[in-house]
Amino acid sequence: MNDFSELENELKKLRPAQPSPILFERVEKAMGVWRAGASPARQPKRSPYNWLSLGLGLAAAAVLFLFATINMERTQERREKIAQISPAPETSSVLPERRNGSGGSTSLNRFIPTGATQVVYNTRDEGLQFALGSEQPLRRLRYQTHQTWQWRNPTTGASLRVSYPSEEVVLIPVSGQ
Repeated sequence: MNDFSELENELKKLRPAQPSPILFERVEKAMGVWRAGASPARQPKRSPYNWLSLGLGLAAAAVLFLFATINMERTQERREKIAQISPAPETSSVLPERRNGSGGSTSLNRFIPTGATQVVYNTRDEGLQFALGSEQPLRRLRYQTHQTWQWRNPTTGASLRVSYPSEEVVLIPVSGQ
């Protein structure tokens, strides 16, 4: 252990030697020759603007703009109505008016559809998957919905409402273009 501590102390005492003045003269002379030897015709003329980086930056911005535009178009095409309420139903007579002098119309005792709603919730993108026998990947999307159907009997005023949940899994082909 003492050997290393003595060696370290000796290394700490060492200082770099000053270069000779002749070395400085030779370096100055070589730099002067290099400056004088480089003619303006041999040096490429530098533009104050770096056109290559400007062009690449504009190209990258254009590509990003195109991707954003395509993505927005896709989302608008895929956008579905999340909830829909049908307009107020029109009630009309099921049977034609009787012309026997009573002047009234009669309708059958039936339920008529008055509305339907479908609420989509918990939409999940489950990523790319390769199905058996498929050469290209498929994107798997899972939707959970709650549908409600309504019927009304115009004669009695009775109404019926049926609601049920459902789940749908959709496989969308993905092209690598």
